[in-house]
Amino acid sequence: MLLDDHLPRFEFVERHAIGVDAPPAAAFAALRRADLAGGPLTRTLLLLRALPGLAVAPRETVRRFLGRRGAPAVTLETLASAGFAILGEDPGREIVLGTIGRFWRPSGGMRPFEPAGFASFAEAGWAQAAWNFRADPAPGGGATLSTETRIHCTDPRSRRAFRRYWWLVRPFSGLIRIEMLRAIRREAEGAGLVE
Repeated sequence: MLLDDHLPRFEFVERHAIGVDAPPAAAFAALRRADLAGGPLTRTLLLLRALPGLAVAPRETVRRFLGRRGAPAVTLETLASAGFAILGEDPGREIVLGTIGRFWRPSGGMRPFEPAGFASFAEAGWAQAAWNFRADPAPGGGATLSTETRIHCTDPRSRRAFRRYWWLVRPFSGLIRIEMLRAIRREAEGAGLVE
């Protein structure tokens, strides 16, 4: 698994999978087109996560956020502009995203980094998060679409802080991942996409 190359050591993990009535290549291609925040639950939870950061954000950032019209799509590209980087891809099979932050802080504490240095990052006080989407052939046809999120904290203090945060957000994080998988499945099983 490509995810192992980017974050082989981790203390926290979340895994989800869903069946898709489409070939693995179609399921993987749908990942690039799908609005990953396609459901009201995910949009609400993402908004709630953003609110504490807005409380400490500059006024102009808050004005831009509040002035948006409609709910923007959440795609792989918008995730990349929000602090996630594409760490690697096995085309048609798996893609791995990563970020470094102090997620337990209201702003999320996201930190810029070079994708090539992600696996070797070791500065104390941070957490690395790597997140994949993978499409595999399912027994009997179709695909199994899965996602796994791994978190590695770089020292005991950040691990304690993240553990408290994870205890609170993990159930909601899981709901977001499940809804994302469902959005990708809807896109893959849409008219004309199944080969």
